[in-house]
Amino acid sequence: MTYDAFTATPITRFLVEEQRRLNQEAGAGRSAGFTALIHDVRLACKRIAALIGKGALANALGDAGTTNVQGERQKKLDVLANELFVHTNEWSGNLAGMVSEAQESPYAIPEQYPRGPYLLLFDPLDGSSNIDVNVSVGSIFSVLRCPEGVTAPTAEDFLQPGSAQVCAGYAIYGPATMLVLSTGQGVNGFTLDREIGEFSLTHPALRIPESTSEFAINASNSRHWEPAIRRYVDECLAGQSGPRGRDFSMRWIASLVAETHRILMRGGVCMYPRDRREPTEPGRLRLLYEANPIGYLIEQAGGRASEGQGPILEVKPQSLHQRVSFVFGARSEVERIERYHRDHNEFELDVPLFGARGLFTHNA
Repeated sequence: MTYDAFTATPITRFLVEEQRRLNQEAGAGRSAGFTALIHDVRLACKRIAALIGKGALANALGDAGTTNVQGERQKKLDVLANELFVHTNEWSGNLAGMVSEAQESPYAIPEQYPRGPYLLLFDPLDGSSNIDVNVSVGSIFSVLRCPEGVTAPTAEDFLQPGSAQVCAGYAIYGPATMLVLSTGQGVNGFTLDREIGEFSLTHPALRIPESTSEFAINASNSRHWEPAIRRYVDECLAGQSGPRGRDFSMRWIASLVAETHRILMRGGVCMYPRDRREPTEPGRLRLLYEANPIGYLIEQAGGRASEGQGPILEVKPQSLHQRVSFVFGARSEVERIERYHRDHNEFELDVPLFGARGLFTHNA
């Protein structure tokens, strides 16, 4: 498809037409405020893209000297991106509250602004470790309905399963800036035309290929993996002579948005598994504003998103910053990993860490 600025569908038109279509369906109930909310999210992403594009010219690189609620060191752009998301979305009257990766408790809409029927959850800047080396980073967002009659939501009001999302998406800030989103009827990608300052539809109806020969995982943690993950990776690395009968390539960008974008564009599977580094934690990614929105997109694009043994979108959240394991991508590959978790996943207490030797097995 050749891009033509004169005929391409701008995101404004797409969202208005999507709202009309949804409102014609029984029980859809989407208001004009929903479209306005997505426009505000789009604007926040444009502002973040502009800031990232300036980099060192805007004195935006390097550490901020602060930590977030998870105790992780923040980059300057982490802090600035969060401020841009908050201040772009707080005033319009479309939201009752927000939850951010960067803040411990829900953000209360200032009293001078009206309240709306939606809740916004977001990771303002995913992939912070890539910022200073000029590798793709992104923003992730999720939209939920605020419980009826609630105007000052508490943490409990945000603890809804991923299946309750009415919209989810991400922006990726790479060679081109793209906004990828779903309102529950498939996944569409919009590219920012910097000359006119608008996102236009360039990747309609994205679908994840059913088969793949690519997987993504941080292999440096192999000594901590569960047997199910070790088995899957060993089989992939065995190539044509192994049980899979074909060669696989391994990828790792250390950015959830970038990993997701690659899978939506050309397929694959990505794993953020539970491991033994933090036995009390069931995983690394945050459920509400990382795994749930990405899982929603993956499922809408025909793939599968899992916490290892079952659908991520069915997990009932217990806290705002709850962590989970996350496996997503081509449906058949994720289902295979789930099967391995059911059938081949008992931790052994003796060293070496797992009984069966594999390509990553070593003595402790």
